[in-house]
Amino acid sequence: MASSIFILDLKGKPLIARDYRGDIPLNAIERFMPLLEEREDEEGTSLPVMTENGVTYLHLREKDVYLVALTRKNTNAMTLLQFLHHLSKVFTEYFKTLEEESIRDNFVIIYELLDEMMDYGVPQITEPKILQEYITQESHMLEVTPRPPMAVTNAVSWRSEGISYRKNEVFLDVVESINMLVNPTGNVLSSEIQGAIKMKVYLSGMPELRLGLNDKVMFESTGRSAKGKAVEMEDIRFHQCVRLSKFESDRTISFIPPDGEFELMTYRLNTQLKPLIWCESVVESHRGRVEYMVKAKAQFKSRSTANNVEIIVPVPNDADSPKFKSTIGSVKYAPERSAFVWKIKQFQGGKEALLRAHFGLPSIRDEDPDRRPPISVKFEIPYFTTSGIQVRYLKIVEKSGYQALPWVRYITKNGDYQLRMPEPLTSGASRLPPI
Repeated sequence: MASSIFILDLKGKPLIARDYRGDIPLNAIERFMPLLEEREDEEGTSLPVMTENGVTYLHLREKDVYLVALTRKNTNAMTLLQFLHHLSKVFTEYFKTLEEESIRDNFVIIYELLDEMMDYGVPQITEPKILQEYITQESHMLEVTPRPPMAVTNAVSWRSEGISYRKNEVFLDVVESINMLVNPTGNVLSSEIQGAIKMKVYLSGMPELRLGLNDKVMFESTGRSAKGKAVEMEDIRFHQCVRLSKFESDRTISFIPPDGEFELMTYRLNTQLKPLIWCESVVESHRGRVEYMVKAKAQFKSRSTANNVEIIVPVPNDADSPKFKSTIGSVKYAPERSAFVWKIKQFQGGKEALLRAHFGLPSIRDEDPDRRPPISVKFEIPYFTTSGIQVRYLKIVEKSGYQALPWVRYITKNGDYQLRMPEPLTSGASRLPPI
């Protein structure tokens, strides 16, 4: 339960202030920026939740503004932080970009939204599509005050009645991001999968959807055996449309979906993975120059292909005179990033590629090994999941009995994917072939 919501600029000056409960003086916000700076000095990073004199400050930064909630109650902090994220999402939906200028240009509609999205400090309607039905930028031009849509007072507040499509379709994407840190010898130091199931729903009426996954807990609780691999998901988070009681009782994901695009659920798998794209590097540092050899290998099956691969290799800040030679793709020096970027449009599984790079070094200095950044890799592999998660079924039931087409797609891409580089070789003549 929030006492008040503020929108501040980067200096901490209030742009918008909405007091819901009157139990915290409005000048309490003046302590927010000093408190934030103190915590940054002590902790080395800004904390999303801070407390002083019985007042709790919860904040979210978006570009050049802070969204801040204040409370005196023993409130669920994650609920208020989630509300601030929803607030950011709604503002972005209305104004296309959330920044100080868009806040100043739309303060009237922002106060309208704050009144509808929270009542006496309790979050209410947070779905942008429902809010847009009766809070519009042109609302002051209407002669008759628009009535709120039925969805606001319905149990299903995220979907309006009377939606109709000529062609009923559902698109479901299983997107998995790989977070990984690998040492120079190829040993995986940390790895995890961050997954999300995203949907685009174009269905008429009030359809009921049921989604079945190869969930290990579900198979164990029902005593059935999985035909293929079963996946044990952790940290599952659902969209508000999912019936949690149904999921907790029999692990069935049952829901009436919002109209259009939304994120149904996210999950995490803390599992040991091998690098999908492994980069073996050799660095030779000589007087006045530094040379690199990078061998990239796609360590997945040949029937899959990684698209738009980018291998970002860091170089010294003062490197110049770049020369490149690669067996595949294109290489470009990016001095603003102190790196060169190797781009491979399509990289088939099981294939290898080789890159040679040469740079001039105008200054002589000892490199600090603790400040040597790792190689970063970006990629996207369609029709592929690392975890083995599968959509077993997607059933669509609507009282009119129409036929709908469900489409399912799997995508694996990089998250925070980093490969540490070895120490440069410095003694003797160059062991790398000339470019």
